Amino acid sequence: MTFFFQTSCPLLLLNFFLVPVIVSLSTNFKTLYQVVIIGGGLAGLCSALHLSLAGIKVLLIEKNDYPKHKVCGEYVSNEVLPYLGWLGFDPLEFGAQKIEYLNLSTVKGRKLEVKLPLGGFGLSRYCFDWELAKKCLEAGTEIQKETVTDVEFIDPHFTVKTQAGGEISTEFVIGSFGKRSKLDIALKRPFIQNSSSYLAVKAHYKAEFPNDLVELHNFEGGYCGLSKVETQNVNVCYITTYRSFKKYKNINDFQEKVLEQNEYLKSIFQSSEMVFDKALSISQISFDKKNPIENHIIMSGDSAGMIHPLAGNGMSMAIRSAQMASVLLLGFFSGEISTRRELEEQYASRWKREFSTRLMAGRIISKSFQWGLFSELLLLFFKKNPFILKRIIRKTHGKPMEIQ
Repeated sequence: MTFFFQTSCPLLLLNFFLVPVIVSLSTNFKTLYQVVIIGGGLAGLCSALHLSLAGIKVLLIEKNDYPKHKVCGEYVSNEVLPYLGWLGFDPLEFGAQKIEYLNLSTVKGRKLEVKLPLGGFGLSRYCFDWELAKKCLEAGTEIQKETVTDVEFIDPHFTVKTQAGGEISTEFVIGSFGKRSKLDIALKRPFIQNSSSYLAVKAHYKAEFPNDLVELHNFEGGYCGLSKVETQNVNVCYITTYRSFKKYKNINDFQEKVLEQNEYLKSIFQSSEMVFDKALSISQISFDKKNPIENHIIMSGDSAGMIHPLAGNGMSMAIRSAQMASVLLLGFFSGEISTRRELEEQYASRWKREFSTRLMAGRIISKSFQWGLFSELLLLFFKKNPFILKRIIRKTHGKPMEIQ
């Protein structure tokens, strides 16, 4: 049995006399849970907390330690605040930065500022995931550090298999294991057969930067987002194509010769100090269509579909999908939903209704800002017609979440 938290966390030490310990799976066993959640990011943690608060027996399996930095934009739309409040989580309690304005710039330096219709907040995943994990433990969620290798369904139960040889039996599985996983290969998901041409890089910097602003700056082959988080550091996260990146020796070389062609990014990189020992990166990012139900697994967050980061709202989508899955599962356990098939059909329908327009808008926005001269003309158009840009922002964001 091993501890699954880092007691050196500078945010807050976990008092293990008060909170159950997270352990690793190390032996063969078969235990029955009502719900097993694979992946402990925002979607997985919110579902675990929601269901545990309702008295459901939940196991959350996460392969990494908490707390941990992740490659993420770390800007979240305020649309999720009512739901997070209902879960008992207030981002401002942990120092989240209130964000009210968006700055956009093109490669050639054209710039536009607009007030965000709903606003948002900046909170690092290091803090966000860690504090939600502690809330889950307090609510009764069992969290185990392991890697899931396969999931088999023989009605009415799933068998979740782990790298350590464990087998867990459960009535339902929520898949919230992120953008791209070896488990996607084991499940033979269609999108995993396609190669992906995107990679992303993220780091925190000490820099002079407004607390209430999120910026999105274009460069040749990609775009970069900046916003402050609870530590007063600036999160800098960008996405680019392999075709653009492979021409250069390393991340520093790419940033100097490509990103810094945008004068705003040049100013940030040349006047700031990186806090991390080195930048974090992820590859094989896929924006291909995914099914929200796969092999009877309820997919949520990036496992169900990923919006282009330029649209700036993937974290809110993850939290919304967690609420959807949780509400429907509670409906099944209470008898309001009579069959698994009915639950799956309702989730797929709601997911499509809620997110299909956002995903399409994200793809269009991303493509538009990669078309060089067109992006310059587009920004000029938005400057003269800011109400249209606000309408587009609303298309990639939802209304404040209703408590169900």
